[in-house]
Amino acid sequence: MAYTGINKSTDYFNTKLYTGNDSNSHGITGVGHQPDLIWIKSRSNATSHSLTDAVRGVGKNIKSDSTDAEFTNTNYVASFDSDGFTINNDGDINGNNRTYASWNWKANGAGSANTAGTINSTVSVNTTAGFSIVSYTGNGTGGATVGHGLGVAPSMIIEKGRSVTDDWLIYHKSIGATKGLALNNTTAEAASTGYWNDTAPTSSLFTIGNNGKVNTNGGTHIAYCFAEKTGYSKFGSYTGNGNADGTFVYLGFKPAFFLIKKTDSSESWIMTDSKRGYPQSWYYVLADTNGAEDAGGLPYDFLSNGVKFRGATQNGSGATFVYMAFAEAPLVGTNNVPCTAR
Repeated sequence: MAYTGINKSTDYFNTKLYTGNDSNSHGITGVGHQPDLIWIKSRSNATSHSLTDAVRGVGKNIKSDSTDAEFTNTNYVASFDSDGFTINNDGDINGNNRTYASWNWKANGAGSANTAGTINSTVSVNTTAGFSIVSYTGNGTGGATVGHGLGVAPSMIIEKGRSVTDDWLIYHKSIGATKGLALNNTTAEAASTGYWNDTAPTSSLFTIGNNGKVNTNGGTHIAYCFAEKTGYSKFGSYTGNGNADGTFVYLGFKPAFFLIKKTDSSESWIMTDSKRGYPQSWYYVLADTNGAEDAGGLPYDFLSNGVKFRGATQNGSGATFVYMAFAEAPLVGTNNVPCTAR
């Protein structure tokens, strides 16, 4: 039985669907908190993903499906609001009658200075939810360390060079610190000391190598750090069995969000959530492309305690996958009251 200190998951993560109207000052409400990381993708149209966070500030945008450096455009997210956010009229996030999904995480606003590492950072951290946003400037030196503020070792780090045109870089505990994955493409895991300096993150620091993806000398970088919280978030791996009676992935909660990537061969990052129709988990977008939402072809179910695959898709026999999951509802909260999703 999974007990959690988070009785209401939407206080810290929520998926919000909306329809664009091509206007300025279009308020999106119902998120359930003031988000500090907003990831938006058009469901109906082939447009790029947009990621904005409170540390970099409004108008500062990066795309998960691109190597592009950060760009400034005030027609994207205009403000972080108490129950959501306000957007302006760029078609990537607010085209008229286009449908969108937004995924929203709560950290702690614009952040504050962190001097724990050999590189100083600005950190916005929510230790309850195990999430921090870390901004830093690289020094090009292998073995440099950066403070993340979580108080426990992160299970996953999603990093992008803000000032450079280069791949995203992902650390995931299931593949370890000797390897990395790129969010913007389909490639399998790759080994390089230049990524994480072959050093696992600690409760206060993550270590970076001399690769320009993560440590450009004088370049600015942003890192989204996630630590696992029982009953609310989980980061792990599974091995497919290739059967119609597919692999079951135990999470300890009904998922609200599920991101998966095959690590041992080329395949896209698949993003699903519990808000987009029925069967809920069959609607997906790919984090590494600008394609519109696909409404079929991924037969697996979101259950009260995990994910059950119903075929060979994302369940190839002997293939290894990593995942990132956040809860719609935990099994049991701190008051021992069952929270199983209906």
